[in-house]
Amino acid sequence: MNNIVSLQELKIRWERCRNLMGRFSPQAEGLLIFSRLNIYYFTGSFASGVLWLPVEGDPVLLCKRGVERAKLESPIDHIYPFRSYKDIEVILKDLGYTISCTIGAEMNGLTWALSNSLTGYMADCSFIPADIIIRMCRAKKTKLELEILREAGARHNKCLTELLPVFIREGMSELEIGHKVSEVFFSEGHLGMLRMENYGEEVYLGHISVGDSGNYPSVFNGPLGLRGVHPAVPFIGSEDVIWTAGTPLTIDNGFTYAGYMSDKTQVYWLGNKKNIPAKALKAQAFCTDLQNRIAERLKPGTRPDELWNLCLEKTENSEWQEGFMGLNGNKVFFVGHGIGLAIDEFPALAGGFDMPLEEGMVLAVEPKIGIPDFGMVGVENTFEVTADGGKSLTGENFEIITI
Repeated sequence: MNNIVSLQELKIRWERCRNLMGRFSPQAEGLLIFSRLNIYYFTGSFASGVLWLPVEGDPVLLCKRGVERAKLESPIDHIYPFRSYKDIEVILKDLGYTISCTIGAEMNGLTWALSNSLTGYMADCSFIPADIIIRMCRAKKTKLELEILREAGARHNKCLTELLPVFIREGMSELEIGHKVSEVFFSEGHLGMLRMENYGEEVYLGHISVGDSGNYPSVFNGPLGLRGVHPAVPFIGSEDVIWTAGTPLTIDNGFTYAGYMSDKTQVYWLGNKKNIPAKALKAQAFCTDLQNRIAERLKPGTRPDELWNLCLEKTENSEWQEGFMGLNGNKVFFVGHGIGLAIDEFPALAGGFDMPLEEGMVLAVEPKIGIPDFGMVGVENTFEVTADGGKSLTGENFEIITI
């Protein structure tokens, strides 16, 4: 795949963002974008600096470092070096831009100290939050983005359902299984980096949880618990937890292809299916059915909060109410999330998200159930929103895989 994002592709993204600005922040003359991930989305280069995306006119990328690389990677015309935020206004005025009024700002892209520096140098400007506009813009994927995500999902599914089962066996630790996952993923083109957008949230490779590790207290904003490698690196899995007969293995991770991520959860079992406890099979079937009901409704016009309410309706007063989406402090109050350049994109399938879905959005749907003293079962797959409902990009087999 061509690594260069074309100017035509970028113009589609700029136009969508400008339309959203006109709809939600009509007073803004443009956006200042600071995070490298969003700079990449709008320029095609993972640059360190600031992007000015005006309502009218060409974008301007200012680089603190790597201006030469940005010019090699990005097709935009205006790419310049800068040293300090005090240079922004000078450079933009020299290019004919007036920025003395209201500006939309990616506020999550700056630390408090840097934002104070920016507003100090641009005291004549009024800044308004623009993060939600950027997130809404990225939520609807272009044709190119969908092609990449479909490929990521296909490779992800191949790794977890076809390639990995050959290498995992009884007596392996969570960490050893994690190493095999990494080996298989890299053999299929995984880029190694999983990105999170929420402040302070990190992840590496994903969660490898054997048995009741799936309910171990977690600091991650997701239902599946894990012990992790070390308190300083609470990811992947523990070298002290061994997979033995009678315990499930639950893997929840992402696959990155050309910068875009798919998300999938797969449960494994040592031995024959007949040896899986009836309660675990019943819980798995419940999650699969709920995922399928949600997928049927992943159509343009559906509100994300309606899908969360569907989950609450199905689990209320059921035997799964306690463990649905995590036990105790691991419980989360969403059943899915947008995904693309980051794992945790807009929108969440949760209460309060009432903006209707659009065709071309991509979401991970992840109903899971924690079973006390056993572990976690359930499913997660990445779906494309279409007029006919959600299309799974990460395979169609949702059963527990026996080893």
